[in-house]
Amino acid sequence: MADPGRKYKIHVIDDEKDLAGAIKDFLESRDFDVDMAHNGRDGLEMIRKDKPDLVILDVMMPLMDGRDVLSALKKDDTTKHIPVIMLTAKDDQFDRDHGLELGAYEYITKPYDSVILLRQVKNILSKASLGGV
Repeated sequence: MADPGRKYKIHVIDDEKDLAGAIKDFLESRDFDVDMAHNGRDGLEMIRKDKPDLVILDVMMPLMDGRDVLSALKKDDTTKHIPVIMLTAKDDQFDRDHGLELGAYEYITKPYDSVILLRQVKNILSKASLGGV
């Protein structure tokens, strides 16, 4: 990544607590600072408060789905710059295209490969730190 001395902040928003915990553990073991929320409404509030460097966001969640969270983020001048990776079981082309049209930088389907997720996280953060996202 462009700034190796910096500890990047990532928010994982997913109602599957075990999965979110596994992603958190995996990314923290690679020196990222990770927070979690388990529904869309709490996740949106957390993102607006903390302004993380990146968000990993599920689609199907209680209280507010991931597409609504993503739309709200992209409409808000204070959060529209935050890159979002959609990580979801919704794997058809329509859902993928819709997520990208809403402003997601990547769309990864579950079950996911942690090496691919890590590569996408690093690529997006690298581009963001260079002003490319």
